[in-house]
Amino acid sequence: MQKTSRRYKQLLKKISKPIYSPLEALQLIDQISNVNFIETVDVHIALSLDPKYADQQLRATVILPKGTGKIVRVAVITSNDKLHQAQSAGADIVGGEDLIQEISQGRLDFDKLIATPDMMPVIAKLGRLLGPKGLMPSPKAGTVTNDLLTSIAEFKAGKLEYRVDRTGIAHVPFGKAKFSIEDLLINLVAIKNSIEKNRPSGSKGKYWKSVYISSTMSPSIPIDINLFRELNF
Repeated sequence: MQKTSRRYKQLLKKISKPIYSPLEALQLIDQISNVNFIETVDVHIALSLDPKYADQQLRATVILPKGTGKIVRVAVITSNDKLHQAQSAGADIVGGEDLIQEISQGRLDFDKLIATPDMMPVIAKLGRLLGPKGLMPSPKAGTVTNDLLTSIAEFKAGKLEYRVDRTGIAHVPFGKAKFSIEDLLINLVAIKNSIEKNRPSGSKGKYWKSVYISSTMSPSIPIDINLFRELNF
């Protein structure tokens, strides 16, 4: 049986309402964040999607206007003629088949892996290693591209990929507890707009089911869906 700490029980008592506006929830997160490290703030969005059907899968990217609060290490696999371009664009790790070999031997000291299309046939053998870790380059995620300058800059600035899990829930980090409430709201609006924009063609009827916000070590706070969908800047 899972045990609940005394600290967590005390935080649960502070969630006194059955539902909160997005602003109230973020204010409460700020009040109950009491650990000795900077927590990540996440939104958990349940959608009326069954991803076992191809036309109900949701996988997309969003650029958080205020960033993620995280230093993103970007690795790039490309051919020799673009190695210098990737380095100049600010990639932390750059290589070709040599880097592929290093990754196959366990090198994973990066947060995002970008590749040019010509290298994908060679990278395919890394699928079993990179896939479960969410690091396999993909056109849908914007990590297979010839425009290295733009792609590297976007991921460094706060672009992130999200998808629904097998139960139809998207878990998306949108900043740090140290962010101002306004900055967190701005990032939250960007996520809401992206999920609306990328609604799968197979989604019929009611799309949004529930929304919760939490920080790394806090309980989840329920959000009023109607107020969430009305968020705008």
